[in-house]
Amino acid sequence: MVARQETIRESYPPMPTGTVKWFNATKGFGFIAPDDGGKDVFVHITAVQAAGLRGLNENEKISYELVTERGKVAATELKPL
Repeated sequence: MVARQETIRESYPPMPTGTVKWFNATKGFGFIAPDDGGKDVFVHITAVQAAGLRGLNENEKISYELVTERGKVAATELKPL
């Protein structure tokens, strides 16, 4: 007898999106302005590099996930839109 495997699909909220306010590759960080308003989101060079990017451009549209690092919220899982 072959066991049937069922796929359970869960509904996840969409990734937040925003616009890069500024990013300084030399300093290794910048900020994203969320499309839904609220406080700007910190983004570190390690998140940029993990996404396979060399940097972020001002006014670039991007999606991201939020993580808390050292008690502060930061963007990760970056994807240019």
